Amino acid sequence: MRRRLAAILGLGVLIASASALGAPPSLKPFERGTWQSVLRGHTGRPTLVHFWGVTCGPCKVELPLLGRFAKDHPEIDVVTISADLVPNLPAATQSMLDKAGLSSTENFVFNDGFAERLRFEIDPAWQGDIPRTMLISREGAITTIEGSAEIADLEKWSAQQLSKH
Repeated sequence: MRRRLAAILGLGVLIASASALGAPPSLKPFERGTWQSVLRGHTGRPTLVHFWGVTCGPCKVELPLLGRFAKDHPEIDVVTISADLVPNLPAATQSMLDKAGLSSTENFVFNDGFAERLRFEIDPAWQGDIPRTMLISREGAITTIEGSAEIADLEKWSAQQLSKH
């Protein structure tokens, strides 16, 4: 009886693991220390980090453009961080990422009741305005775009990053 129960449980875990492998990555919590982890995780790779929110009008327009950019530039790491000032609803956040074609990128959602602390960790001068995009070169130099990013500017930055290697 125990063996049968163990076999059924093992099969259930195997099936759940297999289905999880085919699923898009889920939203990760963005908490204290996450910013340094993101920077370390993408060291040496050109990385676009986009801060956005479900209630942000310009973000709704920009996200699908970033989805196309990510698809057209697989050599550029794309990270999105939902940094809305209102409570983040994971289902709405994931839905917007799915529709924009960004569900396969690395996606975070602010997960701290003290959002000011998270923003300060990223950039002490950041007051919380979104959309906001940070372009991180292979060497670690950061260029910040406040407001909506122009795709032409992202294309130019991408070309510069790729021409270095």
